[in-house]
Amino acid sequence: MNLDTPIEKIPRIGAFYQKRLKKLGIKTVYDLFFHFPHRYEDFSKIIPIAEVKLNEVCCIQGKILEIKNSRTWKKRMILTQAIVEDKSSAIKVIWFNQPYLIKSLKTGDMVCLAGKIALGRPTKGGYPELYLSSPAHEKIPITNNQYPISNLTHTGRLIPVYPETEGLSSRWLRYILKLLLLKFKDRIPEILPKEILRENKLLPISKAIWQIHFPDSKKSAQIAKNRFSFEELFLIQLSVLKERLKLNSQIAISIPLNIDLIKEFVNSLPFRLTNAQRKCAWQILKDLEKPRPMNRLLQGDVGSGKTIVAMLSALNVAKAGYQTAFMAPTEILAQQHFKTIAKFLSPFKLKIALLTGKEDKVTARKLKDEILEISRKKLLEKTRKGEVDILIGTHALIQDKVKFGSLGLVIVDEQHRFGVEQRARLCQNSGEKIKLIPHFLSMTATPIPRTLALTVYGDLDLSLIDEMPKGRKKIETKIVSPEKRKIAYDFIRNQVKKDKRVFVICPRIEPAPTPPLLEGAGLGGQASPKKDIWGWAEVKAVKEEYEKLSKDIFPDLKIGMLHGKMKTNEKEKIMRDFKEGGIDILVSTSVVEVGIDIPKATVMMIEGTERFGLAQLHQFRGRVGRSDSQSYCFLFTDSKASKTSKRLSALLRYEDGFALAEKDLEIRGPGSLYGIQQWGIPDFAMENLKNISLVEKTRELAKELLEKNPELTKYPLLRNRLRKFRERIHLE
Repeated sequence: MNLDTPIEKIPRIGAFYQKRLKKLGIKTVYDLFFHFPHRYEDFSKIIPIAEVKLNEVCCIQGKILEIKNSRTWKKRMILTQAIVEDKSSAIKVIWFNQPYLIKSLKTGDMVCLAGKIALGRPTKGGYPELYLSSPAHEKIPITNNQYPISNLTHTGRLIPVYPETEGLSSRWLRYILKLLLLKFKDRIPEILPKEILRENKLLPISKAIWQIHFPDSKKSAQIAKNRFSFEELFLIQLSVLKERLKLNSQIAISIPLNIDLIKEFVNSLPFRLTNAQRKCAWQILKDLEKPRPMNRLLQGDVGSGKTIVAMLSALNVAKAGYQTAFMAPTEILAQQHFKTIAKFLSPFKLKIALLTGKEDKVTARKLKDEILEISRKKLLEKTRKGEVDILIGTHALIQDKVKFGSLGLVIVDEQHRFGVEQRARLCQNSGEKIKLIPHFLSMTATPIPRTLALTVYGDLDLSLIDEMPKGRKKIETKIVSPEKRKIAYDFIRNQVKKDKRVFVICPRIEPAPTPPLLEGAGLGGQASPKKDIWGWAEVKAVKEEYEKLSKDIFPDLKIGMLHGKMKTNEKEKIMRDFKEGGIDILVSTSVVEVGIDIPKATVMMIEGTERFGLAQLHQFRGRVGRSDSQSYCFLFTDSKASKTSKRLSALLRYEDGFALAEKDLEIRGPGSLYGIQQWGIPDFAMENLKNISLVEKTRELAKELLEKNPELTKYPLLRNRLRKFRERIHLE
């Protein structure tokens, strides 16, 4: 047996457990050993029975004096009742509906029991007695007629509690892990180099794997956890740095910087670029000159002017004779980018085209502002021949039918990375003129905290637009209590009278289903809802909100509705009407989070703010305030949770998206902040993505190791583990 052995080949794991283990993603011995506890219950202190107290969770050891099953008269419940005695006293123990226990626990057995002390019914003498309620139990052998000190598994120690699934308990996981680890822990290969273990005072794998599952103390558990946190972050660092090395070994076209062209473009703009835009543009243009592929992430708050910087880069590429593919996350945004880019680049007589699921358009090179409809076949042919300078669309641009004659640059809006494999696919779709890796520029309005920039985004170079165009007014942000809702509605009505537009954001499309009922009766014999068990909240669904606003609150105003389930042409019409005044108030889901530009929008009203993270709320807020008019953001919530309060207070305090991102990382953690939990990153690494000192340490060590031995040939075990680790996680 080794770490790659499938669970089907492990003794004592039958089909029943195999199926349930696979639900937890456990398919091999490795998966089982690295299925770490998410917490521990401390049953390490054995208390004399005479000292137990009501409502105390405690652990006792003693001998079973008697044990029997009985049935309650009313509830038909089976009780297993025992009397357990130690040197100090005796206590009743009751298990509910576990009649099978009587087969394994017998009179005279020594047991260790861990559970809660409860108060029973009055005895014949009139006094209620204490009893131990449904405790965890474990038989222990008697040694020389002494009370035993034993190597316990389920009681009498720090007890690991694991992520579970139906039919698979922590008790069973402890049983099987102990069985396997006792046989196998000393044969688990150590992947970390000896010098790294020594210099960082890390436990070797054989000790760490035992102490993480069966720790001697809280300190031992933490030391083991530190080892695995280090290992997981170290593997992430090796992974992203190897990706960077791999990319740097590729050859890209060197695109010369045309300084006169750039000056001409900047002077043609109806506004002045900020210093931050100029700095970022310079970083990108200098990257494009290099004969290795650029891999850069352009970050900037909503409205900071990222598109202009990207446009400038595409212009420089086009005039050097190469094409740019510009990908947007939605068709609406692709159309918006097409119109904006066609407008600003019209003096330069470029062929700019739009390719979406519904329409294909191209700018006429001879006619300054003309936009022409074109057949899909003709557009694909022009792209293949290199006659289209900038092709704008969604991710459909990387499909097989789209072939570029001379692709030099890929710009992706709101996707943080674009891997070597995806670039290779674009190269395969390239014509004869160029067979080199294209440069890559990603744009995002989601600020990335420093720890994430040094780990999961460690293969990217970062450019930051950290200032807004002059003349923008600070958006006034207010938390609106339920009793002040009417005042907010009156304010919105006044804004509409001034020819302003209003966004209303709701967190879900369909109304929440009615919560399931609790089994059995609630107070007064009525079935009662399962309050908050699944986090049911009063979510303002778009359809409900639209009905309420259009019928009850603003029947005289023009209300529109937008959500992700609508067809593209419906969305386009709604956005056009909203921009041009055919709609006063737009009720929407988070569709508006990314990129939509409505200069007349001055009010952002967000329902159910507890359902959104800080970064998302900040992006919603950035959808207004895109002109010189004063803008407002109203935050509505019924939640009194402290996390919600912290998030909303931070939104009032900070305007800067990066300060908010750091705060969001602190409050919610990286998993929910960036959806990183979907990337398959192990739990301890996820937890430590906000630990800057550990992140920097592992990055430095990974760099040093790869500088000495880029292919890790001197460390075959680490190399093999890294390969498997990269298969498990997906950073692209």
